[in-house]
Amino acid sequence: MRKAWLVVAVSLGTALAFVALLVIGTFSAAAGLFGANAGTKGAVGLAKGAVPARYQPLVQKWGNLCPAINPALLAAQLYQESGWNPQAQSQAAAQGIAQFIPGTWAVHGVDGDKDGDRDVWDPSDAIPSAASYDCSLAKYVKKAPGDPTDNMLAAYNAGPYAVIKYGGVPPYKETQNYVKVIRTLEKSFARPIGRVDPSRQAAGAIAFAQQKLGTKYLWGGNGTPEQDGRFDCSGLTQAAYRTVNIELPRVANDQYNAGPHPSRAELLPGDLVFFSDDLTNSRAIRHVGLYVGGGYMINAPRPGAVIRFDKIDTPDYFGATRVTEDGAKSLPTLPPEA
Repeated sequence: MRKAWLVVAVSLGTALAFVALLVIGTFSAAAGLFGANAGTKGAVGLAKGAVPARYQPLVQKWGNLCPAINPALLAAQLYQESGWNPQAQSQAAAQGIAQFIPGTWAVHGVDGDKDGDRDVWDPSDAIPSAASYDCSLAKYVKKAPGDPTDNMLAAYNAGPYAVIKYGGVPPYKETQNYVKVIRTLEKSFARPIGRVDPSRQAAGAIAFAQQKLGTKYLWGGNGTPEQDGRFDCSGLTQAAYRTVNIELPRVANDQYNAGPHPSRAELLPGDLVFFSDDLTNSRAIRHVGLYVGGGYMINAPRPGAVIRFDKIDTPDYFGATRVTEDGAKSLPTLPPEA
């Protein structure tokens, strides 16, 4: 929930002109900035809060177990498998945060915390086991044609013999989607090096949000006629990006993973900005707004308020996401947390 930063004393037309100037100015500056940084490679490390604090040391350590994996890739895989839920269980009897089936666990489970047992429900064992299994699979399929990391992930999903048989990622829709999702999500879990490309759809999303200024907040609001066109915070950002054909998940802490994470100094209009009482865990995010430049966002702040401009520089500022179409498409439907 957001506090008002001023009493609205200007007309809507003036407010829209204010935002327009911010957007034009920021994108003009960005044009040269991003051109100068074209070709900057990749990302290393973990983005702020992308991994829940209690799991981050495990992911950081075991994500460097072998050259085939990295912490961001391991984080994306675990998020795809269970959404960080250590009690997750699938209809296929896959268990725990890394979704091992019993037979695979019996062979490949490791005692990661050295407490004398191998417990599939304990992330201290399951996360190291996922990394260890990834590294083993990478060795099994190293001679298969194609991208080694893609082949490793395909082997995790479909088994190494399928990868060897088909000479790479097998022609199974589920496996191909699994590989694509994790490779895309990897970018949202990684800490960027250099600049992040600006969103091409950002201006359209801002234009939608501008039109909603002054609309009353509604908890759970999606802007439907039955709701008198009212929104809550993540309903507004979801609707704004829907107008430019990007489908975000419904809640703020899932929207955080819809793309890479620019730093505060790199923000551009159209970035999603997030707020939380726990700055170590993106799953605790409770509010989102749409950045418009100059340190301000458009957001639906709280019950009793209206959609408005607010400052983003508050103690509960968590971080930002530059929405990408591929990033939004990659977000899995996660099982509920226990």
